[in-house]
Amino acid sequence: MRTRPLKVALLGCGVVGSEVARIMTTHADDLAQRIGAPVELAGVAVRRPSKVREGIDPALITTDATALLKRGDIDIAIEVIGGIEPARTLINTAFEHGISVVSANKALLAQDGAALHAAAEQHGRDLYYEAAVAGAIPLVRPMRESLAGDKINRVMGIVNGTTNFILDKMDSTGAGYQEALDEATALGYAEADPTADVEGYDAAAKAAILAGIAFHTRVRLDDVYREGMTEVSAADFVSAKRMGCTIKLLAILERAADGESVTARVHPAMIPLSHPLASVREAYNAVFVEAEAAGRLMFYGPGAGGAPTASAVLGDLVAVARNKLAEATGPGESAYTQLPVSPMGEVVTRYHISLDVADKPGVLAQVATTFAEHGVSIDTVRQQGKDGEASLVVVTHRAADAALSGTVEALRKLDTVRGVASIMRVEGE
Repeated sequence: MRTRPLKVALLGCGVVGSEVARIMTTHADDLAQRIGAPVELAGVAVRRPSKVREGIDPALITTDATALLKRGDIDIAIEVIGGIEPARTLINTAFEHGISVVSANKALLAQDGAALHAAAEQHGRDLYYEAAVAGAIPLVRPMRESLAGDKINRVMGIVNGTTNFILDKMDSTGAGYQEALDEATALGYAEADPTADVEGYDAAAKAAILAGIAFHTRVRLDDVYREGMTEVSAADFVSAKRMGCTIKLLAILERAADGESVTARVHPAMIPLSHPLASVREAYNAVFVEAEAAGRLMFYGPGAGGAPTASAVLGDLVAVARNKLAEATGPGESAYTQLPVSPMGEVVTRYHISLDVADKPGVLAQVATTFAEHGVSIDTVRQQGKDGEASLVVVTHRAADAALSGTVEALRKLDTVRGVASIMRVEGE
């Protein structure tokens, strides 16, 4: 075993970074045996140097991350700062100075992954990012390496623990959205500003990364259709249960049947209770991968938190360190297919539409005619009414999103339709 240590610069020392530092220290001997050389924490770049960081030598703390990377003896940088800047500049600085990078930065990779991969390749360095998607769950590397010889056609998953916790509470207790969000906040699952989670931005960034890996094409955050879950109500869960379903915020990535395009989307959806994703509870994540030869694969586990995410970071650190010793690099970006990302209007799926209508003869016929005129076939209809008002729940067969949107627009113009209470896609069948 080589005795000279590989030196690591840790950029960021928050919840994840502090766990990375702790594991590097407490498991130093094991890591050295697995890698074939010791790894040494050579510097920790932070914004607030006065903060007490238990277990970290104060002499390692610096506020000048750039100087740390440029000092000439760093082999690997671990970036857990998050956000776009200064993370992007620091990662590029690392590559320019011969340093391989392990990152957990989903937002940056979803926005500028292609440029970062190009910089890594230009300088002959590694860029690993298992921790950027689904926390501790081994997902990126299996898709990038274990399934590299297969053809992935679909990826569907729960990739945000906060939203899954909220929806699980709404399902299991009958709570409303705000009540479930308040509980998630009190337990530390939701941030003080939960927008990135509940509006689907976090899941969309992860979807972009996974789509690029799955389909060997470049998918940016702007290519992902995104719809949040703040409008999901307790009534939607009642309707879902009547259909033998529950509701999850899903990231869904699909290759078109003709193989000439892909779609990437994040939105709430009803899924049958028989589907494996329906049983994913609390703040757990799970991703369902459908490959041509391997068939259906399920990846499940904790999707966030300091220790789980640090586990993924350390896994990448071991892989990158081994590559460094072998004077090699691991797999980089694979975007040879250059497939276009189709707009949401072309996505075909089933829909659950709840309408508030007048309780009088002829309403159902009028609504059914409207669906037929727009080429949307109805699977089931349920109607109940009282005192001149009624609700009409329509479940369609598979239809294009654009056709459904046209149908709903026409329904709103009917004098017998008081309003559209909810629209939700039905997936996993």
